[in-house]
Amino acid sequence: MASLHLLILSLLLLSTVVPPSHGAEPTGKPPNTLPEECQNSSGGPCHSKARSLKLKLIAIAAILVTSMAGVTLPILSRVVPALQPDKKLFVLVKAFASGVILATGYMHVLPDSFDCLTSKCLPENPWRKFPFTTFIAMLSAVATLMVDSYAMSWYKKYGSSVQGNKNLNPQVLKISGHCHGEGSSGLDDPVSQLRRYRVVAQVLELGIVVHSVVIGLSMGASDNLCTIRPLVAALCFHQFFEGMGLGGCILQAEYETKMKAIMVFFFSATTPFGIALGIGLSNVYRENSPTALIVVGVLDAVSAGLLNYMALVDLLASDFMGKKLQDDMKLQAISYAAVFLGAGGMSVMAIWA
Repeated sequence: MASLHLLILSLLLLSTVVPPSHGAEPTGKPPNTLPEECQNSSGGPCHSKARSLKLKLIAIAAILVTSMAGVTLPILSRVVPALQPDKKLFVLVKAFASGVILATGYMHVLPDSFDCLTSKCLPENPWRKFPFTTFIAMLSAVATLMVDSYAMSWYKKYGSSVQGNKNLNPQVLKISGHCHGEGSSGLDDPVSQLRRYRVVAQVLELGIVVHSVVIGLSMGASDNLCTIRPLVAALCFHQFFEGMGLGGCILQAEYETKMKAIMVFFFSATTPFGIALGIGLSNVYRENSPTALIVVGVLDAVSAGLLNYMALVDLLASDFMGKKLQDDMKLQAISYAAVFLGAGGMSVMAIWA
């Protein structure tokens, strides 16, 4: 997983050093000349480097704290009986968090990719002739399914001695599925369920990390106060509840303490690290350069496809088709309300971020 994170960072760094390419379409302007709005990335009353830097430093601290709080709350829930995975309150919190993740993919990441890959700063051919965003998101969703499927096959064939065979917490054996519903994929064997929980937790974290680095870099490189102020609040809300969704999956994956700590660290630190990286590169990184637009747009599309698949298939569908919710229609109805509340709240955040 760490190597994938490094690959993502390398792609983003590449977008800051590769010289921009320009379209060959006739515009009546001298060759190699970008539209004026693509050359000027700052200006106006909202732009201030000194004041925006203070906001970014506040954002790093606030997002780090809320991210860590969100992802560790489910993991530490064993000391709070009402928040344990087999309790109804946990089901509702998980449904709310899944709604947040779903809205993140559809309402935040996907539109950002559209904006990047259809920008006027890119050549019209091919970028505005073909819907690259939805095409890449579709491929990403199918690729996520492949990873899901092959990882389970690999674990089944070569990972029969998964660490949890001997040291499985008995609590896990009776949980009726929150990251994956009991009986929803024929995973009635506790060891198979444990494998499934681990695949889901790792793939979900990968999708979240991709988007977190991208949005952190964009914020760090910007000096637009009018954009940064609402984005800080929106990201704190987003990271807290998205962290709760991921934390629930990490909890059920029954990782050893070291692996839990690594996953918590990567989730909590990637957005603040992206902001810090953006601050450091603010003098050379131009968010509206062709290379940056393509790299960020493609990564956002990949992340959107992955998050949408994970939210719908591995989180929501598996929970609502699982035994616990199927046997309790009242809890199922309240859980749907929680999903709509989470998705609605995150959708409203799209007004500002």
